[in-house]
Amino acid sequence: MKILFIGDVVGEPGRRAIKELVPRLRQERDIEFVIANGENVAGGSGITPALAEDLFSFGVDVITSGDHIWKRKEILDKLNTDKRILRPANYPKDTPGFGSTVVKSESGTEVGVVNLVGRVFMQALECPFRVAKDEVDRLKTRTNIIIVDIHAEATSEKIALGWYLDGLVSAIAGTHTHVQTADEKILPGGTAFISDAGMTGPFDGVIGRKKEQILTRFITQMPTRFEMAEGDIQLHGVIIDVDKKTGKAKSIERVQAKLEE
Repeated sequence: MKILFIGDVVGEPGRRAIKELVPRLRQERDIEFVIANGENVAGGSGITPALAEDLFSFGVDVITSGDHIWKRKEILDKLNTDKRILRPANYPKDTPGFGSTVVKSESGTEVGVVNLVGRVFMQALECPFRVAKDEVDRLKTRTNIIIVDIHAEATSEKIALGWYLDGLVSAIAGTHTHVQTADEKILPGGTAFISDAGMTGPFDGVIGRKKEQILTRFITQMPTRFEMAEGDIQLHGVIIDVDKKTGKAKSIERVQAKLEE
């Protein structure tokens, strides 16, 4: 089965890319299941229940997140009731929401998804390696097809997690940096890996924000409001082909689809 994993969806431009490009990709590439990191869909930071429902209506099956999941308080109740929206599993156990889930594809195949956040250059949380192993062991009782979103700054931490989970999960896709890496591969144990799936949103700025404001901040070091960029809208991610019987990845391919202006 083919699974489309979409990198960080940023603001209204990112949502527009999902709306227009995901249905097309599902049809043209025979995509059976779609995962998107949606922690930045609400004005570039956070997510709301209404925007989550929009993504589902556009063809997304599971929404993962990261450190910005808490930016909009109105999402908290929905995190406790809708297992299609994940927060990182290595937040403390009493934190609202779920860190992993199993959702059926359009053909009825069960797909497990695990969401993690890194610790290098980020907030100190529970060990993503140990938590990942516990979550994967639990999901394995239901399905061999498991996709992991590791939302982290350091490529070293993401690559290390890849080796740690090789052979235990179908794929590991990094998110958070908004810059797609060119290191996609199938690890020896049959796990597909990429350090970062990239960003879905406007590329005429700096990781989704207006370049003029970002430049002002870098040059002056003064507090500056960052607004969404608007042009050159693209969807970045990967398509992973997974053997339904074994859960092993057969291929991983980077995707860069541009929204026609």
